[in-house]
Amino acid sequence: MTYEALIPVIRRLAIEAGDKIMEIYNSDDFDVKVKSDDSPVTAADEAADALISAGLRSAFPDMMLVTEEQSESHKTRGDTFLIVDPLDGTKEFIHRRGDFTVNIALVEKGVPTRGVVYAPAKQRMFFTLADGSTVEEVSAAGVFDPQVIGETRALSVAQSDNAALMVVASKSHRDQATEDYIGKYNVKDSKSAGSSLKFCLVATGEADIYPRVGRTMEWDTAAGHAVLSGAGGKVVRFDDHSPLLYGKEDYANPFFIAYAPDVELKEA
Repeated sequence: MTYEALIPVIRRLAIEAGDKIMEIYNSDDFDVKVKSDDSPVTAADEAADALISAGLRSAFPDMMLVTEEQSESHKTRGDTFLIVDPLDGTKEFIHRRGDFTVNIALVEKGVPTRGVVYAPAKQRMFFTLADGSTVEEVSAAGVFDPQVIGETRALSVAQSDNAALMVVASKSHRDQATEDYIGKYNVKDSKSAGSSLKFCLVATGEADIYPRVGRTMEWDTAAGHAVLSGAGGKVVRFDDHSPLLYGKEDYANPFFIAYAPDVELKEA
Protein backbone atom coordinates (compact mmCIF):
# COMPACT_ATOMS: atom_id res chain seq x y z
CA MET A 1 0.00 0.00 0.00
CA THR A 2 1.34 3.41 -0.98
CA TYR A 3 0.29 6.78 0.40
CA GLU A 4 -0.69 7.80 -3.13
CA ALA A 5 -3.16 4.89 -3.20
CA LEU A 6 -4.38 5.39 0.35
CA ILE A 7 -5.36 9.06 0.41
CA PRO A 8 -8.00 9.05 -2.38
CA VAL A 9 -9.60 5.94 -0.87
CA ILE A 10 -9.93 7.20 2.70
CA ARG A 11 -11.12 10.60 1.51
CA ARG A 12 -13.78 9.00 -0.71
CA LEU A 13 -14.96 6.64 2.01
CA ALA A 14 -15.20 9.50 4.52
CA ILE A 15 -17.40 11.50 2.13
CA GLU A 16 -19.62 8.53 1.32
CA ALA A 17 -19.97 7.68 5.00
CA GLY A 18 -20.76 11.33 5.72
CA ASP A 19 -23.58 11.20 3.17
CA LYS A 20 -25.04 8.13 4.91
CA ILE A 21 -24.78 9.83 8.30
CA MET A 22 -26.49 12.98 7.08
CA GLU A 23 -29.42 11.00 5.62
CA ILE A 24 -30.13 9.68 9.11
CA TYR A 25 -29.28 12.97 10.84
CA ASN A 26 -31.85 14.80 8.71
CA SER A 27 -34.58 12.19 9.21
CA ASP A 28 -37.48 12.79 11.56
CA ASP A 29 -36.23 10.34 14.16
CA PHE A 30 -33.56 7.70 14.76
CA ASP A 31 -33.08 5.01 17.37
CA VAL A 32 -30.33 5.25 19.97
CA LYS A 33 -28.96 2.04 21.49
CA VAL A 34 -26.50 1.60 24.33
CA LYS A 35 -23.34 -0.50 23.96
CA SER A 36 -21.79 -2.69 26.66
CA ASP A 37 -19.60 0.22 27.81
CA ASP A 38 -22.74 2.41 28.23
CA SER A 39 -21.83 4.60 25.26
CA PRO A 40 -24.55 5.39 22.72
CA VAL A 41 -24.67 4.03 19.18
CA THR A 42 -27.05 4.85 16.34
CA ALA A 43 -27.95 3.49 12.93
CA ALA A 44 -25.65 6.18 11.53
CA ASP A 45 -22.62 4.75 13.38
CA GLU A 46 -23.42 1.29 12.07
CA ALA A 47 -24.13 2.30 8.48
CA ALA A 48 -20.97 4.41 8.25
CA ASP A 49 -18.90 1.62 9.78
CA ALA A 50 -20.21 -0.97 7.33
CA LEU A 51 -19.42 1.27 4.36
CA ILE A 52 -15.94 2.26 5.51
CA SER A 53 -14.79 -1.15 6.69
CA ALA A 54 -15.98 -2.86 3.50
CA GLY A 55 -14.21 -0.24 1.40
CA LEU A 56 -10.94 -0.49 3.30
CA ARG A 57 -10.91 -4.29 3.31
CA SER A 58 -11.57 -4.33 -0.42
CA ALA A 59 -8.86 -1.80 -1.22
CA PHE A 60 -6.26 -2.98 1.30
CA PRO A 61 -7.02 -6.63 2.15
CA ASP A 62 -3.62 -7.27 3.73
CA MET A 63 -3.76 -4.32 6.14
CA MET A 64 -4.89 -4.82 9.73
CA LEU A 65 -8.10 -2.88 10.45
CA VAL A 66 -9.35 -1.66 13.83
CA THR A 67 -12.76 -0.03 13.97
CA GLU A 68 -14.76 1.15 16.96
CA GLU A 69 -17.99 -0.60 16.04
CA GLN A 70 -16.46 -4.07 15.51
CA SER A 71 -15.36 -5.43 18.87
CA GLU A 72 -13.60 -8.41 17.29
CA SER A 73 -11.16 -5.98 15.66
CA HIS A 74 -10.14 -4.75 19.11
CA LYS A 75 -8.51 -8.13 19.78
CA THR A 76 -6.02 -7.70 16.94
CA ARG A 77 -2.51 -6.47 17.71
CA GLY A 78 0.12 -4.69 15.67
CA ASP A 79 1.98 -1.42 15.38
CA THR A 80 0.89 -0.71 11.79
CA PHE A 81 -2.83 -0.65 10.96
CA LEU A 82 -5.81 1.31 9.70
CA ILE A 83 -8.10 2.63 12.44
CA VAL A 84 -11.64 4.00 12.09
CA ASP A 85 -14.19 5.88 14.11
CA PRO A 86 -17.13 6.00 11.69
CA LEU A 87 -19.01 8.58 13.76
CA ASP A 88 -16.97 10.41 16.38
CA GLY A 89 -19.14 12.57 18.60
CA THR A 90 -22.25 10.41 18.74
CA LYS A 91 -23.64 12.58 21.56
CA GLU A 92 -23.26 15.64 19.31
CA PHE A 93 -25.09 13.72 16.58
CA ILE A 94 -27.91 12.65 18.90
CA HIS A 95 -28.46 16.21 20.13
CA ARG A 96 -28.13 17.53 16.56
CA ARG A 97 -25.30 19.91 17.42
CA GLY A 98 -23.31 19.18 14.26
CA ASP A 99 -19.89 18.68 15.88
CA PHE A 100 -19.39 15.07 14.76
CA THR A 101 -16.83 13.62 12.39
CA VAL A 102 -15.83 10.64 10.30
CA ASN A 103 -12.27 9.56 11.19
CA ILE A 104 -9.99 7.25 9.21
CA ALA A 105 -6.26 6.99 9.88
CA LEU A 106 -3.14 4.97 9.12
CA VAL A 107 -0.89 4.18 12.08
CA GLU A 108 2.68 3.15 11.33
CA LYS A 109 5.03 1.88 14.03
CA GLY A 110 2.73 3.35 16.65
CA VAL A 111 2.44 6.80 15.04
CA PRO A 112 -0.57 8.18 13.08
CA THR A 113 0.98 9.25 9.78
CA ARG A 114 -1.95 9.79 7.42
CA GLY A 115 -5.60 10.50 8.03
CA VAL A 116 -8.87 12.19 7.16
CA VAL A 117 -11.36 14.01 9.40
CA TYR A 118 -14.67 14.93 7.80
CA ALA A 119 -17.38 16.93 9.55
CA PRO A 120 -20.38 16.46 7.21
CA ALA A 121 -22.81 18.70 9.09
CA LYS A 122 -20.26 21.54 9.04
CA GLN A 123 -18.97 20.73 5.55
CA ARG A 124 -15.35 20.81 6.71
CA MET A 125 -12.86 18.29 5.35
CA PHE A 126 -9.29 17.92 6.62
CA PHE A 127 -6.80 15.33 5.37
CA THR A 128 -3.15 14.60 4.89
CA LEU A 129 -1.66 14.39 1.44
CA ALA A 130 0.68 11.63 0.29
CA ASP A 131 3.67 13.78 1.29
CA GLY A 132 2.36 14.03 4.87
CA SER A 133 1.29 17.67 4.77
CA THR A 134 -2.26 18.60 5.79
CA VAL A 135 -4.89 20.47 3.79
CA GLU A 136 -8.45 21.60 4.27
CA GLU A 137 -10.59 21.08 1.22
CA VAL A 138 -12.77 24.08 0.39
CA SER A 139 -16.28 23.46 -0.91
CA ALA A 140 -17.94 26.65 -2.11
CA ALA A 141 -21.12 24.79 -3.04
CA GLY A 142 -21.23 22.85 0.21
CA VAL A 143 -20.71 19.53 -1.56
CA PHE A 144 -17.58 17.39 -1.86
CA ASP A 145 -17.04 15.16 -4.90
CA PRO A 146 -15.92 11.73 -3.62
CA GLN A 147 -14.03 11.08 -6.85
CA VAL A 148 -12.23 14.39 -7.32
CA ILE A 149 -10.27 16.48 -4.83
CA GLY A 150 -11.35 20.08 -5.17
CA GLU A 151 -9.67 23.30 -4.10
CA THR A 152 -7.52 22.94 -0.99
CA ARG A 153 -5.59 25.20 1.34
CA ALA A 154 -2.44 24.12 3.13
CA LEU A 155 -2.71 24.12 6.91
CA SER A 156 -0.13 25.21 9.45
CA VAL A 157 -0.40 25.64 13.20
CA ALA A 158 -0.35 29.12 14.73
CA GLN A 159 2.72 30.97 15.89
CA SER A 160 1.49 31.00 19.45
CA ASP A 161 1.73 33.92 21.84
CA ASN A 162 2.09 32.42 25.31
CA ALA A 163 0.75 35.63 26.82
CA ALA A 164 -2.55 35.24 24.95
CA LEU A 165 -3.38 31.67 24.03
CA MET A 166 -6.51 30.36 22.35
CA VAL A 167 -7.70 27.12 23.97
CA VAL A 168 -10.14 24.56 22.62
CA ALA A 169 -11.67 21.89 24.84
CA SER A 170 -14.34 19.24 24.71
CA LYS A 171 -17.95 20.33 24.37
CA SER A 172 -19.41 17.22 26.05
CA HIS A 173 -16.62 16.37 28.52
CA ARG A 174 -15.36 19.69 29.86
CA ASP A 175 -14.89 19.25 33.62
CA GLN A 176 -13.16 20.89 36.58
CA ALA A 177 -9.90 19.02 35.97
CA THR A 178 -9.80 20.47 32.46
CA GLU A 179 -10.58 23.96 33.76
CA ASP A 180 -7.86 23.67 36.41
CA TYR A 181 -5.26 22.77 33.80
CA ILE A 182 -6.36 25.51 31.40
CA GLY A 183 -6.03 27.90 34.34
CA LYS A 184 -2.26 27.35 34.34
CA TYR A 185 -2.01 29.28 31.04
CA ASN A 186 -2.46 32.90 30.00
CA VAL A 187 -5.63 32.48 27.96
CA LYS A 188 -6.95 35.09 25.57
CA ASP A 189 -10.08 33.10 24.83
CA SER A 190 -11.39 29.57 24.77
CA LYS A 191 -13.92 27.68 22.73
CA SER A 192 -15.67 24.33 22.94
CA ALA A 193 -15.89 21.83 20.12
CA GLY A 194 -16.95 18.23 19.74
CA SER A 195 -15.21 15.16 18.37
CA SER A 196 -11.87 15.26 16.57
CA LEU A 197 -12.62 18.76 15.31
CA LYS A 198 -10.56 20.02 18.27
CA PHE A 199 -7.37 18.65 16.70
CA CYS A 200 -8.33 20.30 13.42
CA LEU A 201 -8.86 23.70 15.04
CA VAL A 202 -5.28 23.54 16.33
CA ALA A 203 -4.12 22.43 12.87
CA THR A 204 -5.77 25.44 11.22
CA GLY A 205 -4.36 27.90 13.76
CA GLU A 206 -7.83 28.64 15.16
CA ALA A 207 -6.60 27.35 18.54
CA ASP A 208 -3.19 26.91 20.15
CA ILE A 209 -3.78 24.05 22.57
CA TYR A 210 -6.28 21.27 23.27
CA PRO A 211 -5.84 19.47 26.61
CA ARG A 212 -7.81 16.27 27.15
CA VAL A 213 -8.15 15.22 30.77
CA GLY A 214 -10.56 12.36 30.21
CA ARG A 215 -11.00 8.96 28.62
CA THR A 216 -10.53 8.54 24.87
CA MET A 217 -9.79 5.60 22.62
CA GLU A 218 -7.26 5.44 19.81
CA TRP A 219 -9.98 5.51 17.13
CA ASP A 220 -11.19 8.81 18.62
CA THR A 221 -7.85 10.51 18.15
CA ALA A 222 -5.71 8.88 15.43
CA ALA A 223 -7.08 10.76 12.42
CA GLY A 224 -7.06 14.12 14.20
CA HIS A 225 -3.55 13.38 15.46
CA ALA A 226 -2.36 12.70 11.90
CA VAL A 227 -4.02 15.88 10.61
CA LEU A 228 -2.43 17.98 13.36
CA SER A 229 1.01 16.43 12.88
CA GLY A 230 0.87 17.18 9.17
CA ALA A 231 0.21 20.84 10.02
CA GLY A 232 3.23 21.01 12.33
CA GLY A 233 1.49 20.27 15.65
CA LYS A 234 2.25 17.78 18.38
CA VAL A 235 0.33 15.40 20.63
CA VAL A 236 1.89 14.24 23.90
CA ARG A 237 0.88 12.42 27.04
CA PHE A 238 -0.49 14.63 29.79
CA ASP A 239 1.63 13.08 32.55
CA ASP A 240 5.19 13.25 31.17
CA HIS A 241 4.87 15.04 27.78
CA SER A 242 6.22 12.03 25.91
CA PRO A 243 4.74 11.33 22.43
CA LEU A 244 1.29 9.74 22.39
CA LEU A 245 1.71 6.33 20.77
CA TYR A 246 -0.80 3.88 19.29
CA GLY A 247 -1.34 0.13 19.21
CA LYS A 248 -1.72 -0.14 22.98
CA GLU A 249 -3.15 -3.37 24.35
CA ASP A 250 -6.66 -2.07 24.99
CA TYR A 251 -6.55 0.82 22.47
CA ALA A 252 -7.26 3.24 25.35
CA ASN A 253 -5.39 6.54 25.50
CA PRO A 254 -3.93 8.23 28.54
CA PHE A 255 -4.79 11.90 29.07
CA PHE A 256 -3.03 14.01 26.45
CA ILE A 257 -2.28 17.51 25.15
CA ALA A 258 -2.47 18.53 21.48
CA TYR A 259 -0.74 21.81 20.74
CA ALA A 260 1.22 24.11 18.45
CA PRO A 261 4.97 23.79 19.14
CA ASP A 262 5.42 27.38 20.32
CA VAL A 263 3.17 26.72 23.32
CA GLU A 264 5.15 26.42 26.56
CA LEU A 265 3.54 23.39 28.16
CA LYS A 266 2.73 23.43 31.86
CA GLU A 267 3.17 20.43 34.12
CA ALA A 268 0.11 18.39 34.99
